[in-house]
Amino acid sequence: MRDKLLHAPPDLDLFAEDRPRLDHVLSRRVNADPESVERGLAQLVLTIVELLRQLMERQALRRVDGGTLTDDEVERLGRTFMELDKRMAELRDEFGLDEEDLNLNLGPLGNLL
Repeated sequence: MRDKLLHAPPDLDLFAEDRPRLDHVLSRRVNADPESVERGLAQLVLTIVELLRQLMERQALRRVDGGTLTDDEVERLGRTFMELDKRMAELRDEFGLDEEDLNLNLGPLGNLL
């Protein structure tokens, strides 16, 4: 019964001292600052784009090493990845992010990128 979270006025809740107050916990976790939300969303989106960029680049390198691309296709891929890298740097600057901000720590799995 002690594990259940029931709403009761603090003076009637016998276990209120043993349990962290929800308003304190929520105030630490919910950050409604629009600038922080925008930066956090940008960080998430840019992390996903960077992950996809790295996967596409590895696939392109496999194809180049495998000899399945023409010289023109290799050149076009190189220019495309350079432009994407340049645009990613611009977006990171715009949102005040570093390259390491896009590398999420996945706990026991290690870093994402």
